[in-house]
Amino acid sequence: MPLYAPEAVTADLAPPLWNRGGATLRRDFEEWFRSWAGPIGIETRDVHVTAVGDLAFARMSNRIHGTKTDGEASDIWVRATVCFSKRAGEWKVTHEHVSVPFYMDGSYRAAVDLKP
Repeated sequence: MPLYAPEAVTADLAPPLWNRGGATLRRDFEEWFRSWAGPIGIETRDVHVTAVGDLAFARMSNRIHGTKTDGEASDIWVRATVCFSKRAGEWKVTHEHVSVPFYMDGSYRAAVDLKP
């Protein structure tokens, strides 16, 4: 949590569309962690960072895998964009967006079968 600015705005995989503030973000992280039965595997690929002055953004693909508390094995790739601002010499996350594309065939199914 110390990496996030107090007013950080996030758009994560779970509803709602937007989350604001550190307390909401912490609650959502805690809830998400409780949904896993064991270790959560994270693999990051294709990281691209752009920085100009006190602003920066990074985009990447993240593989999230492990076993959920209901016993289901989970293994999906998500895309993420993270924006930072430098404050008092420290980089803080001010905006984060994590998503999966969806099929535009009328089903609106999340495309969780895609891989980089």
